[in-house]
Amino acid sequence: MGETRVDLQHLLEDLRDAYTGALEETILTEVVANALDSGATRVRLLTNPADATLTIVDDGRGMQRRELARYHDVAASTKRRGEGIGFAGVGIKLGLLVSREVVTETRRGSTHVATRWHLASRHRAPWKWIPPPGLTASRGTAVRLTLTSQLSPLLDAGYLDETIRRQFEPLLDPTFDELLRRHYPNAVAFEVDGRELTRGAVPGSERIPISIRLGRRRTPSVSGFIERNPRLAAGREGVAISTFGKVIKRGWDWLGLAPTARALISGLIEAPDLAECLTLSKNDFIRVGARGASYLAYRKAIQEVVSRQLAEWGDGRDTEARPRLTRLGRDLERVLEDLADDFPLLRSLVDRRAGGQKRLPMPGRGDVRVPAPLFADASPGPDAAAEGRASWPAGGDTGKSPVEPASPQPEPPPPSPEEMPQSGDRSAPEDAALATKDGRPRAHIAATGTSDTVSGRRRPARYGLLVRFESRPADSELGRLVDSTVWINDAHPAYTRAVASRSLGYHTALAVALALAPLAVEADEEHTFITQFLAHWGSAQAGSRVTGRRRTTNTG
Repeated sequence: MGETRVDLQHLLEDLRDAYTGALEETILTEVVANALDSGATRVRLLTNPADATLTIVDDGRGMQRRELARYHDVAASTKRRGEGIGFAGVGIKLGLLVSREVVTETRRGSTHVATRWHLASRHRAPWKWIPPPGLTASRGTAVRLTLTSQLSPLLDAGYLDETIRRQFEPLLDPTFDELLRRHYPNAVAFEVDGRELTRGAVPGSERIPISIRLGRRRTPSVSGFIERNPRLAAGREGVAISTFGKVIKRGWDWLGLAPTARALISGLIEAPDLAECLTLSKNDFIRVGARGASYLAYRKAIQEVVSRQLAEWGDGRDTEARPRLTRLGRDLERVLEDLADDFPLLRSLVDRRAGGQKRLPMPGRGDVRVPAPLFADASPGPDAAAEGRASWPAGGDTGKSPVEPASPQPEPPPPSPEEMPQSGDRSAPEDAALATKDGRPRAHIAATGTSDTVSGRRRPARYGLLVRFESRPADSELGRLVDSTVWINDAHPAYTRAVASRSLGYHTALAVALALAPLAVEADEEHTFITQFLAHWGSAQAGSRVTGRRRTTNTG
């Protein structure tokens, strides 16, 4: 009889690579996240550089003996989706990669036990029961990492302070106390080497509060702020999105916006309900299926409010200066529909069906049910036209000009074929109290200090490829693909000459082809893809379509 052997070290290294940050940052963040999931109101971090130890102590619920035993199974977890932000004790497990040993002590009621754990070889990670060393008080869990390197940043109190502030900023900002009180009835305090981290906003900034209500809720579903600071600290550029107090993403790319003064603008948005939309590693959001539609709806609501405030600050564009490209948008739709046959990966951006759009589950579409509350669509605010970014959705309404202000559009990033929503992912419980009689949600936005409440339109949301313009003078690329949006660089010298020579259509087609090539094919086939894209582009104006090497007349 044979037996299955697992290369534990390789498995842990793969798990480490699934996170975008440094290993030490991931370990610290995940250990603290698990402490918060246990109901902790105080998390203490103690360093001892002489012994190369980092001890993290919380006053949470603690664990029973059988729970602590199961906690050493690499793939074990008792958590359910949407109930927390820690991932299966991954912080402790990744700690094995940088530690000689990991001691865990827990106390819950009359149970007071402890274990010692270490990575003995690539295939063995033995643990054993030990007498409790007395790291915990009346209840809670303590983790002590004996690090292999005395130069590890986990032994630096300044590094711990900065990481906690960056990764759990909403828990240290009174702005979010009311929204997070539902999950953390008592405020959470952090302590590093006996010094409690102070709570408060960043001084010297112009801060505009944001509050978004979805459905019929009287209380905000999303809360946060956007701020402008001429002395913005490095690493704080862009808007961050968090859930249950843990920052998931930061920057502008995830939001699909590109303000000119991006280096001076920051923000933080807390959306507790998005915890159900987190990926398994809690390191990103799901982009497909019902949960993906929920995330996209939230993102669209945030996009509109942030865009409106950017326009208030004068970060807008003159839309009349942008040529009207109605035929260009229709030709791109046709090209993408044709190429989807030869390049299947493009189907994640546009599906060949009536309307040419990628159809995602949203409220009011047949019998598809998605979790409420959802923000299906919203009319642009009075200042939306001031933003002036030109864009058109591939496969959109060709009866209208595709050149519109860059008010937020739902734009799901292209999932890989194996991540495409399956039939089992297209149903979920729905809160009937948040829907009207016809099954569509009632969406509202209330942005404190920026806009009034806006009632949502009940029109179909558009999905697929978006083409927009941005200014990147230092970038030599004609365009780039971010999620499902092609951003064309209007500061490129070739763009300027294309406008002067009235060849903007060809320049745009070439930029789109160059941006989509890495998605559609392997690197050695990009030239073939671009050539075929331009061949379809040339035939689109004549009303014919190219399929493979044959050209057929489009009689439709």
